[in-house]
Amino acid sequence: MLIRGILLSGSVFFVSVVSATQQPQSLFDQAVRDFSSGRIEESVAGFNALVKLQPKRAPYLWQRGIALYYAGQYRECQVQFESHRIVNPNDVENAAWHFLCVARADSLEAARARLLPVGPDSRVPMREIYEMFQGVRSPDNILAVDWGDPRSRFYAELYAGLYFEILGNRTRALRHLTVAAADRFVTIGGYMHMVTRVHLAARIQ
Repeated sequence: MLIRGILLSGSVFFVSVVSATQQPQSLFDQAVRDFSSGRIEESVAGFNALVKLQPKRAPYLWQRGIALYYAGQYRECQVQFESHRIVNPNDVENAAWHFLCVARADSLEAARARLLPVGPDSRVPMREIYEMFQGVRSPDNILAVDWGDPRSRFYAELYAGLYFEILGNRTRALRHLTVAAADRFVTIGGYMHMVTRVHLAARIQ
């Protein structure tokens, strides 16, 4: 996902009370902190409070869609990523997470049939990752490539791992998500590196 102006450093604040008097940025920051600490329900509540306070901001909150996915709210998750496509139509990651939500709610076949279209995402290897979710390229094909760039390797490992999990291959999912969660990808992976670690804690281990 494309991140602008999000600071994840600093100590974790463990109080998860959503107040009607909180400012929008405070709500957002708390929802992110809750998610990063594995408090998924609290994170969803925070994002929902933000949407209620600023409805026009809702399509931009792809972070809310990811929180909804881990909360098991797959229908709401789909709606969030469908709305995000309106404001970010080129993002392959948005289509990938929508795919994961549909696969969980319905089936792999339904997810493929309803895969969101995307525009030109210039990040490597996003086009290949999209083709993987389409079913026209195997995850092993993507993983076998020496992309020559740590950021590209991170994306390849992350989305191959998520895809293997949806296919029911827990062993391969764990292998590649563990690689993506490595310390060497902290800086370049940003928010999605944090998501990878939350995923391992919540879904795999």
